[in-house]
Amino acid sequence: MEMVQTRRRFLTTRSLAGACGLVRAPRAPAAEGVLETSTVRVFEIPRHLRRPQYVAEDLLRAEGFTDIRYVDAGPSLEFSAKVGRGEVDFTLDFAAQLVGTIDAGGAVTVLGGVHGGCWELFAKDEIHSVTDLKGKTIGIETARENPRAFLVAMAAHVGLDPKQDIQWVTSTDPSVQPLELFAKGKIDAFLAIPPEPQELRTRRIGHVIFSGIVDRPWSQYFCCMLAGNREYVRKYPVATKRVLRAILKATDLCAAEPKGVAQSLVDRGFTTRYDYALETLREVPYDKWREYDPEDSIRFYALRLHEAGMIKASPQKIIADGADWRFLDELKRELKA
Repeated sequence: MEMVQTRRRFLTTRSLAGACGLVRAPRAPAAEGVLETSTVRVFEIPRHLRRPQYVAEDLLRAEGFTDIRYVDAGPSLEFSAKVGRGEVDFTLDFAAQLVGTIDAGGAVTVLGGVHGGCWELFAKDEIHSVTDLKGKTIGIETARENPRAFLVAMAAHVGLDPKQDIQWVTSTDPSVQPLELFAKGKIDAFLAIPPEPQELRTRRIGHVIFSGIVDRPWSQYFCCMLAGNREYVRKYPVATKRVLRAILKATDLCAAEPKGVAQSLVDRGFTTRYDYALETLREVPYDKWREYDPEDSIRFYALRLHEAGMIKASPQKIIADGADWRFLDELKRELKA
């Protein structure tokens, strides 16, 4: 059964990518050199947001990787922290979380942005803005730090103290389901990531007081970015560039063929809801990686987190210690729209 599923996944992705002209042996410049390793480890992430990572497998094979290993992210979903510890080679993670990992000494290198905003903050009808959340309870579906880092940055931006002014409710206890607590009116707000916004809208629960997709200034920066283990990037620069190229091509695929990608996610068992997957693909800006400046995104979130007292390093140090845009600059020239 696993072999059948793997073959179906391969053929579905190949068909999609082939239609967009994305699956082919890379026309690598002579200066790019020979692939140093055929092995790459990435997370198996149970979230719609990582669609480029889901559809990149065949693209990675086209780049010469023959040993593509999928590592279970685990319940904590500490994506960038695990990359920093060398447990995985690459991950997509939220920009604010990457900033926090770098500040904490994590050995990660941010390589480029993948897509713009994706989070949406739902609240009770009587709450109309982020500033109204002072003294309120906010639910997050898992115990991971990603969404909290996002909301910390957002709260600090409007003058709230995220440590004192907000009570967090997470699902560290298996019996606690923050989305259902919000649905029952027992907490005041819920920070949602697809497919949670689609579910809340379908059930007509609460209303959106903030959208990372459309609300400025957040919508003008990358939400999710690609980062690699620092030693992998240093040791295997050709492989690093090829991984980034595969992810960016997959991102183009999400933007160009949302119906096909949504169907692929259903066929591969990542979701049973084609409608939710398609809505997310159409809403999340997957077409901005050429347009947005990844360094601006890291600087923006570093400033917000520094203001909130959540990190010690300056934005300049975060960028100097944990970012490398060389590969992205080359690929922007190679992968012109």
